[in-house]
Amino acid sequence: MTTRVRARELGLPLGRFKPGRDNAITDVEGVLVGHSTIIRGEPGPLRPGHGPVRTGVTAILPNESNIFMDRLAGGAFVLNGAGEVSGLTQVVEWGLLETPILLTNTMSVGAVSDAVAQHMVEQYPGIGSEHDVIIPVVGECDDSYLNDIAGRHVTEAHVREAIANARSGPVPEGCVGGGTGMITCDFKAGIGTSSRKLPQVFGGYTLGVLVMSNFGKMHNLRVAGLPVGEVLAEKFKHLPRRQFSYGSIIAVVATDAPLLPHQLTRLCKRVALGIGRVGSYAAHGSGEIIVGFSTANVVPRRTRKMVYKMKLLLDQRLDPLYEAVMEATEEAILNSLCMATPMAGVDGHEVPALPLDEVRRFVDATRPIFASVNKSPNEPASPPGREPPADADLQVEFDLKLARPTDVRSAEGIPYPTRSVVPAPGPEDDAEDGDDDG
Repeated sequence: MTTRVRARELGLPLGRFKPGRDNAITDVEGVLVGHSTIIRGEPGPLRPGHGPVRTGVTAILPNESNIFMDRLAGGAFVLNGAGEVSGLTQVVEWGLLETPILLTNTMSVGAVSDAVAQHMVEQYPGIGSEHDVIIPVVGECDDSYLNDIAGRHVTEAHVREAIANARSGPVPEGCVGGGTGMITCDFKAGIGTSSRKLPQVFGGYTLGVLVMSNFGKMHNLRVAGLPVGEVLAEKFKHLPRRQFSYGSIIAVVATDAPLLPHQLTRLCKRVALGIGRVGSYAAHGSGEIIVGFSTANVVPRRTRKMVYKMKLLLDQRLDPLYEAVMEATEEAILNSLCMATPMAGVDGHEVPALPLDEVRRFVDATRPIFASVNKSPNEPASPPGREPPADADLQVEFDLKLARPTDVRSAEGIPYPTRSVVPAPGPEDDAEDGDDDG
C-alpha cells in the first residue's frame, strides 16, 4: 500500500503564503481539536442498529475550554443549504460563538448536541437559570454509503471522548472522527486541515481551516488546479460509487486576526472559493456550510461595563486573509483525501483512496512549469498594469500605523490624500494672468 502523506509532501503548488508550524487549524493559538472514531463490524449487508459502523465525532474547542464564559466573535456562510449546522442562526444573529464546534454524521446531530449541552451544564451549572441557555454548534455530513447511519451509533461517551482528546499541535486527518465515513469526489476522504501565516507586512496573522469533506464526483476533482479527476475517472470507470447521496462539506475557519462578525462572514464566503477549486459546484442536494471565529477579542459573559471595546482590522486590509483562506481551504480538502485510506462498509461498498502515485505523475509532468514561477508571499497581488507597493517585500518589524493607505475606493472612503490638491483658479489668479498677457 502507498504510504499516505499530506498534499504538501507531494510537491503540489498550493499558493503563495506559508503554512503555520503544524499546517493545521491548531496553529491559531488556543484552538484545540479532538476525535472519537467508531469502526465496528466487518463489511457486509446493512443491519440497521447493528452495523457495519463507520462514523465518529470531531470536536473543535475555539479557546481551549472556556468558550462559554469568554465568547468569541463568530460568523458563517451557507453556499448551499442542503445540510445542517445546529446553532448557526444564533451565531449569525449575535455574531458570537459560545460553545465548542462538533462535527458528525447527519443522523447524530441531536445526540451530539444533547451530549455537548450536558457536558457544558456540568461545567457551568448556572446555564438555564443564572445564565442564558445554549444551542451547541454541531455540523453534519451524510456518511450512509459506508455507515449504518440510521443506527445512530454516536453516543454521549463518544462526544465526551472527542472533547477530552482535544489537543493543540498536529491534527489526525483522513478516516478519523466525524470524517470516518466521508467521501470526496468518489475517493475516501474525511477530516483535513491547513493553515497560513501571513508575513508581517500583512499583519503577521495566523489563519487555519478544518474541513469534514464529503462532496463531489470524480470527474470534477482538481488537485492544485490539475484535472486529475478527468484522467482518474477513466481508470476507475467500472468502480461502483454512490448515486443517491450528494454528500456535503462543513468547514471551520479560525484566525487570530481581529475581525468583527461581518468580516468573519465575508471570510467564510471566500472559503467557498477554495471548495470550488477542488471541484465542487455546490450540487442541489449538497450542503456547503462554513463557520468562522476570531480569537483576537474575548467578549466576557459577565461584566459591569456598559461598553466593550474591540480591536478590529480595517476592511481594506482583508485581502491577504481572503487569499490565504482560499489557499488553506483547498489544501485542507486535499489533505483529507491524501491522508485517507481505502474503506469498505455497508453492503460491501468499497471506496478507494486517492492514488497518490498518479498525483505525483501529474506534479512531475508540470514541475518544470511551476519551477519558473516566483511566488513571493510578501508580494501582494496587483491588478494588471499596476506596480505592487514599494514596501511589499519588507522583512523588518512592521508597524501597522505606518502602512500605506489602500488604493481601494469603497464604503470606507477614499484614502487621503489621493493626489496633490491644486486650488482652482480664483478671480485674483485670472487678473494676474491678464496682466502677464498684456
